[in-house]
Amino acid sequence: MKGYLWTSGVEAARGEGSSNGHLSPWEAIAIDAVGNVIEFWGFKRNQGRVWALLYLRGEPLTAGELERELELSKGGVSMLLRDLERWGVIRRVRSPQDSAWRYGAETDLIRMVSHVIEEREAGFIERIRADLAEAHRLAVATGNVPREHLARLEKMATLAEHVERALRLFIKTARLDVGGILGALREDSSRQ
Repeated sequence: MKGYLWTSGVEAARGEGSSNGHLSPWEAIAIDAVGNVIEFWGFKRNQGRVWALLYLRGEPLTAGELERELELSKGGVSMLLRDLERWGVIRRVRSPQDSAWRYGAETDLIRMVSHVIEEREAGFIERIRADLAEAHRLAVATGNVPREHLARLEKMATLAEHVERALRLFIKTARLDVGGILGALREDSSRQ
């Protein structure tokens, strides 16, 4: 896929296709895999790589350690850490005997995904619902929009409402109910 660094296990194990000179081969493969998924979801690849390293190591690391292990710049790590803290997927810690801040990964994966969904996707769906409501208002105000077009617009709004409900349920319970979404996607059988 264009834009994604997909490596096979054999290449990474030999040290090909990856610039992770400080990581063991298995770490490089796992960290790059998470980075690829995170990039596919629209985040920065290195955000996924930083979280994955912290999660795999199971202990907080300093910004300098992250720079060395992932071969990233100081400025890049600083921006990544700030973003990851804002999303709630890492936390800053300092031990009494250590003057440097360390960063640890959120280990409750459900809580992490729920927080990101709440911050990003739920707000996005909310905006879509508002835009569809405005489109419906304008279409009705026009007065000459065919009934079929209004019905399709209403169906789009219903789908957005069900997606928002499913996301909110997932955030509260870690259960995803897509029944309403599937129902909104089905064509009305009485019209066929």
